[in-house]
Formats: sequence, C-alpha cells, structure tokens
Amino acid sequence: MQGSVVLLAGEPGIGKSTMLMQICEKLGEGAKVLYSSGEESKWQLKYRAKRLGVSSPNLFVLTETNIEKILSECTRIAPDYLIIDSIQTIFDDRLNSAPGSVSQVRETALQLINCAQGQGISVILVGHVNKEGGIAGPKVLEHMVDAVLYFEGERQNAFRIIRAVKNRYGSTNEIGVFEMTDKGLIEVPNPSALLLSGRPKGVSGNCAVCIMEGSRPLIAEIQALSVPTVFPSPRRTSNGIDYNRACLNLAVLERRLGLRFSSNDVYLNVVGGLRVDEPGSDLALALALISCLKDRPIGETVIAFGELGLSGECRPVSFADQRIKEAARLGFTTVLLPKGNCEKGMLSKIDGVKIIPVRSIFDALQIFSQEQER
Repeated sequence: MQGSVVLLAGEPGIGKSTMLMQICEKLGEGAKVLYSSGEESKWQLKYRAKRLGVSSPNLFVLTETNIEKILSECTRIAPDYLIIDSIQTIFDDRLNSAPGSVSQVRETALQLINCAQGQGISVILVGHVNKEGGIAGPKVLEHMVDAVLYFEGERQNAFRIIRAVKNRYGSTNEIGVFEMTDKGLIEVPNPSALLLSGRPKGVSGNCAVCIMEGSRPLIAEIQALSVPTVFPSPRRTSNGIDYNRACLNLAVLERRLGLRFSSNDVYLNVVGGLRVDEPGSDLALALALISCLKDRPIGETVIAFGELGLSGECRPVSFADQRIKEAARLGFTTVLLPKGNCEKGMLSKIDGVKIIPVRSIFDALQIFSQEQER
C-alpha cells in the first residue's frame, strides 16, 4: 500500500536480508527502490545480490545509520519503496542514547513513518527479535506501523514461514511457506506433500495430523518415542510441540487410560521443523503416544485431528471440512475427528474417505485396537 509501513521481524540468520534482496528485484521491475543497510557493507550487499541474481537498474543501495542522511538521500532519489535493515541500527544524533535503545527506535521509526505518509513511499522496516521471541524495542513500534510480519523457521532447517500478526489493509489468516536454497528463497507450492516425504512405513509412534496455519491446511507428521527411564525423574523432550501441552496430554493418557508414562522418558518431534501450536493436534499426539507405548504402528492412510480435554473428551475444531479435503488430496482414506464436527452436518462427502467420529480418548483407543485386530 502506498505510504504504508511494514515491520518484518525474525531470528538472526533466518534469511530476512536474503528475502528483502529478492523483493527488491521484483519491486525494481517497475519502481524505484532504496535499500538502506546499517548492518552490512556495500561489498557484502553486492555479493549477496550477485549470488541471488539481483541486477535491477532501479535498485539503489545505501550503507548508512544516520536517520537525517537516510531521509536526505530519500528526498534526493525519490524512491517508491524504502527498505531499512534494520531499525535497531538507525540513530538520531540529536538524542544522547545509543542506537537500538527505546528512545532511538521510537524516534527514528516515527520520522520514517512521517516520511512514508508525507512522500507516499512504502517503507519496510527490519526488526530484531529478543530472547523471548518478541520484537526488540518498544511495544509502541508495533502499534505505529501498518503491518507486522514474522519470519519463522529453524536455521538448521530449509523451511521458512512468513505470517502476519497485524495488517491494517487485509487479513492475517494467510501464511507463506518457502524453502531456503543457495539461490535464495523459493516458494513451496505444496508444503504438506514435502513434510510427509520420507515418512516411514510400519513403524510405531507416528501419526499424521492436519493443522491450520491461518486459513491454510497443512499436514504434518507427529513422532513419539517412549523408553524406560534410567533417571529418578523421567525426561520430557518436545521439539515442535508446546512442552506444556505435551505434558497435559501425557497426564490425560495416564490418568484416564491408565497408560504408564511416568516410568518412561518421552521424546516428541514434528517432522520438517514445523511448529504445531494449535489444540487440534491433541488427538494425533495421543495416538502417536499410544502407538509407541504399545509398539503397534498406525495405518499409513490414517490421519487424526481434534482437541482433548482434561476429562479425556474430544472437542470439535474449526475448519474440519478443509482439513478433510486436504487429507483426501494427499491420499489419506481414514480420518479420525471429533464427533462434534460430524453432528453439524457441514462435512463434505468424499469418495474413498472413511470418517470416524471420536467422542473421547476412550473411543480413540478402542478404534485403534480394532484397527490393529484387522
């Protein structure tokens, strides 16, 4: 949007500068772009641009941290887009505080916002992330800008997800999935198929789940491993699943079904570096734990989703129809889902897909046992 200000935040080394350089190439096809970097030299920027194949004649590079010089150059060039990498390195010499301090970030961001609105320039600000995972600097910075984007992923993993947490001009229920390569970021048109590639066959402790990333269904694989502990207190390790939610599900299985996890170490993992935060993954997580403890594999064409309560009940989740369609598209033929979703009569009938309603974790265990007997 012309005159808007977008704040892009992410972990160090996640690929923010790489993505921005690729964006400059696209924007430079019909507009003038000024890329101001306070973190890298012009030689470093040139090397990255060469590696990514960026050669737009409308891209202007500035290595400066003084806000007055940046605004002066912006007035001289009159770009359509201004990229600041990053806002924590910019300073106003009229203030006595160091760059990155609360006062410097607030004041320099305000001047850039005034420049964007006054001259009709679209501005992208890069923000650092603190230890807690939030955007570093004053919280007012997020209120001042028009859109806030988070760039997420593990540095050791190739997948990246960009999601909006604030958007004055549109929805925040969309995400973008990318893969980091030596040529930069490339779009992943079918992330579900990529996340399921290499899935083991006939191995216990694995269960597929369909989660919602905004309004986009994604199918992931939850893995569980339970082994007898040698420690006085058993270990609980969770990668990609909220630790507290994992402990909650373990407590429900032990108390309601009598499954003894208290004497075992439990390791949980989501394949592909994806992070599963929604409660709709509870049922698949529980089935993976049951499969591991009983050492009986779950069928390759079985997928499950649903939220578990502390009483063991399976509560309905949103977007059930979209989840079923995504599962059917990838070849799953058996779907376990909360009975509450089936009672609403809003589910599409898909040939070859068997829908099994689950009222509680007791039903899930019974269905699991029946499938094993067959």
